[in-house]
Amino acid sequence: MGKIILVTGPARSGKSEWAETLAMESGKAVVYVATATDNTDDQEWHQRILEHQQRRPQDWVTLAVPIELSATLADAKPYNCLLVDSLGTWVANLLEEDESSWENLVVELLETVELVAADVLFVAEEVGWGVVPAYPLGRMFRDRLGSLVRQLAALSETVYLVTGGHVLNLSVLGSPLPTREDAGVFRSRNS
Repeated sequence: MGKIILVTGPARSGKSEWAETLAMESGKAVVYVATATDNTDDQEWHQRILEHQQRRPQDWVTLAVPIELSATLADAKPYNCLLVDSLGTWVANLLEEDESSWENLVVELLETVELVAADVLFVAEEVGWGVVPAYPLGRMFRDRLGSLVRQLAALSETVYLVTGGHVLNLSVLGSPLPTREDAGVFRSRNS
């Protein structure tokens, strides 16, 4: 099984750049897994994609994977380092899925992550630090992404938070929350 690393943070914080640095340092052949699709009618979005493309080394392979993330991870080879940028866009691409279908996709992704042969770097946005969105679709996006990031962090060897152009290794500085099962054991020991 490969290493799983999660890099999370707010917009324009440097999280993608940090993940790119980690991918270069892996010593493996890098496959950039782009979850976004380009839209030349949206010049600002198109410019963001171009900026990401221009930063990447020429020898990196780029795969456009707006939906089939689990299958892409399952096909990865041990000599690869996959950089998935980003989970937020992947979640947004699947917002039309009903709750049951979404839960199945998450289970499939997490089970695949536990078995993936390659190293995988996930980039994820922190969207829950602001106000609660006023509309249902915004709340669904925020909740789905927040839950996915938390579940993926539990499977990750290292979790980084990038904010304000600074990198914090949460795996060293913090402690994961206990699971519900762990919390029950803790309560019964201290009762």
